[in-house]
Amino acid sequence: MSDCIPTQLRFPAMAGFTVRADFEGGSVSSDFGALLMHGVDRQTGLIQRLAASIRDQRHPSYIDHSLNDLLRQRIFQTACGYVDGNDANSLRHDPAFKLAVERAPLDDNNALASGPTFSRLENSLSRRDIYRMARAFVDAFIASYASAPSLIVLDMDHSEDRTHGAQQLSLYNHYYQSYCYLPLFLFEGLSGKLITAVLRPGKRPTGRENAAIIGRVVRQLRQAWPETHLILRGDGHFSNPELMALCEKDARMDFVFGLAGNKALSPKAEPLLAEARALHERHCADARTLKQPAPAATRLYDDVDYQAGSWSRAWRVVVKAEVMSLGDNPRFVVTSLTDPTPEAIYRDMYCPRGQDENFIKAIKNDLGSDRTSDHSFLANHLRLFYACAAYQLIHSLRENTLCHTELAKAQPMTIILKLFKLAVRVVQYKDRIKLHLPSTCPVKGLLQRVTELLFEVG
Repeated sequence: MSDCIPTQLRFPAMAGFTVRADFEGGSVSSDFGALLMHGVDRQTGLIQRLAASIRDQRHPSYIDHSLNDLLRQRIFQTACGYVDGNDANSLRHDPAFKLAVERAPLDDNNALASGPTFSRLENSLSRRDIYRMARAFVDAFIASYASAPSLIVLDMDHSEDRTHGAQQLSLYNHYYQSYCYLPLFLFEGLSGKLITAVLRPGKRPTGRENAAIIGRVVRQLRQAWPETHLILRGDGHFSNPELMALCEKDARMDFVFGLAGNKALSPKAEPLLAEARALHERHCADARTLKQPAPAATRLYDDVDYQAGSWSRAWRVVVKAEVMSLGDNPRFVVTSLTDPTPEAIYRDMYCPRGQDENFIKAIKNDLGSDRTSDHSFLANHLRLFYACAAYQLIHSLRENTLCHTELAKAQPMTIILKLFKLAVRVVQYKDRIKLHLPSTCPVKGLLQRVTELLFEVG
């Protein structure tokens, strides 16, 4: 009975008129961005690579949606801000998403997949499927370069993915004080491109586990780029002897890792800290004499040779002796690089590692990589891949199509709000489809540029 009563939204009278709203607008979509994502995917071929990685075990007689269509629908929805699988129950009839999956937008008998269909897909994948998909991300990263780069920086970092149910391999992590997963993300540090990601249990990884994951990625990169110089970069929990040994075996590979102070290492920084304290005191005295603000901090850099008990040899450790009004702040970085100065190593090569956290924040906050609420670990891994693929498509759009525009360095959510969340009315004729965008659209010129570069229709 309730289905027969149209839903109405009531508003107070404005400009002398009563105001009501309903949901009977018909073939109107609020997500023009799905079509833009379709254009980016045509250029990159990312989703086709991912779909080809999955062994489809469904009986052909019962297949209504190909794996390619399923992944396109789910990833396009994620890219447009719909990160929950249940959103597909309504969006399967959305004309823009249907058109983005190359289906007739107004055919009622041609709906896209529903939420339960995606649940079945996520719970049908094997470990081999997930492994091949992880490799497909690396292949797509390699294909994004027209020629082999001379240098790439592999930024590695883990992120807390808090869990709230009985998910498989959800473990308590004392550092985060929560039950969680701890996925590993790999980005190219100079461009921000995603290389791949691995969903992990919530425990702190061992050096052997880190080396196993990174080693597989490096071998895949080396098959395509044997002469490219690789630099592994990460914070303190990546300063493992296994990763150092991985770099030692490759003449064109180096590392820059953060390093925690200890009873053996910290005393080596004391002479430099004493010098920094004296210099800071002189600067503060000069500031008081000139009646100027005191300097916030004084920093000095140097390097020492240091070998931890688990290391096979001594490595160069860069020391940053920082003295602030609140006290001393010594920091350490271990590296295999010998030529750059200590200051260049720390300031120009290690500190930019923090940008990796912004890349993770974009995947996590803007694209919902932490929506891992399925019981199955492998199903949650696929959900992580949805967000990673959406990030990769948006990054490609920003880097290639939106370069030299106001959105060239925009965060994914900014692009979603400005370019993707646009109302479009879809009109289907016998031989053509017309899309009507708002007359007052503030990004008309930008959309014209984007569509011409993406689709190149003659």
